Amino acid sequence: MTRKTGPHPRSGCPVNISLEVFGDRWSLLIVRDLMVRGFTTFQDFLDSGEGIATNILADRLRRLHKSGIVKGENDESDGRRVLYRLTEKGIDLAPVVLELLIWGAQHEKTGAPPAVITEMAKNRRGVLEEARRRWRERNPVPLLPWLGGKKGS
Repeated sequence: MTRKTGPHPRSGCPVNISLEVFGDRWSLLIVRDLMVRGFTTFQDFLDSGEGIATNILADRLRRLHKSGIVKGENDESDGRRVLYRLTEKGIDLAPVVLELLIWGAQHEKTGAPPAVITEMAKNRRGVLEEARRRWRERNPVPLLPWLGGKKGS
């Protein structure tokens, strides 16, 4: 498998190499927003409520694109606008995002509904299958509506 982390990763450890691809929390939050919130545009990410700066967002989208996790497509209705989408490599992060979500809700105070988290933890396979189905079908409906989806969804 080829590595796109740069010429010399700090070590050959798969965890280290994965972290070098992401770099920081913003990259995983962008993946989360694409995967479960139905976000597709630069403005969607800016309006996410996380407070990401435009220069950081542009940089992370470039990095994710260069790493093959995200791709940009011209919007058919407005050729000036780019719509972002996870690649196959990106949607393969669904188990990671799900486990981070469950772990965070089980061990920290969050806004996640406890009953929903309990159900997700019991039905990991079903949640992952649904995330993948929505990705394949380009379904813009948020997978986890309580996280907040696109404005107007």
